[in-house]
Amino acid sequence: MPKALKMIRPDFDDIYMELAVNLAKRSHCIKKHVGAVLTKDTRIISIGYNGPPAGTHNCDVEFPVHGCATDSKGSCSLALHAEQNAILYAVKNNTAVEGSTLFVTLSPCLACARIIFSMGISRVIYLYSYAEYKGIGSDEGVNFLRKFGVQVDKYEKTLEVNDRLV
Repeated sequence: MPKALKMIRPDFDDIYMELAVNLAKRSHCIKKHVGAVLTKDTRIISIGYNGPPAGTHNCDVEFPVHGCATDSKGSCSLALHAEQNAILYAVKNNTAVEGSTLFVTLSPCLACARIIFSMGISRVIYLYSYAEYKGIGSDEGVNFLRKFGVQVDKYEKTLEVNDRLV
């Protein structure tokens, strides 16, 4: 009789972060691809990735060389962040996000952190540091969330990411 193979069950954190990485690959941004998965009680309640609002142009099509127009801080003036897209979609569909967990490939910027806190999201797990990506001294969004009681964890496992912009 053949020996039974023991199946390795991935934990939910791994499943959701891998999904966030794959969602990031859908981004049309030419500078950075970011994905987000919003979960509650081991269920996915919303997903998102960064880019212009649905129905507008895509940066890689309209502005393939330099990207879309930037604001005074050098950020894309048209794009919604992955976290914003996930939260907005959930709210638009009458899904409660309070007490949920957000998996995101890039730690939240300060503006997103304020939204995350205001919406009552209780935990954030991120893959890469926004501060390192931007070359700034500290992760202001992470610091803000921790200061006001949101649990923030860096995802420490190694994932195979085949997209240089993620």
